Amino acid sequence: FNDDMKQVTVDGIVVEKLTPIQYNILLFLTKNKGRVFSIDEIYENVWKESANYTVENTVMVHIRNLRRKVERDSKNPSIIKTSWGKGYYCD
Repeated sequence: FNDDMKQVTVDGIVVEKLTPIQYNILLFLTKNKGRVFSIDEIYENVWKESANYTVENTVMVHIRNLRRKVERDSKNPSIIKTSWGKGYYCD
């Protein structure tokens, strides 16, 4: 992470076109490695708003798009992992 430039490097390559929300999701998860966060917890920590019933799809779409940008194989993620029924985490 280069927080001054809001850039992420994976395997020595700068990840292009990360949105501010995508950057903040990845930063939040990596700063809390190993801890599983529910969709509501991710939303509340990244968006700084209370979660409501509409946030699930919002977070899931951002995670899916983020995985496409940072993972070698977004269908078998090694950076942003899913704990089924619980949430997301970084190892």
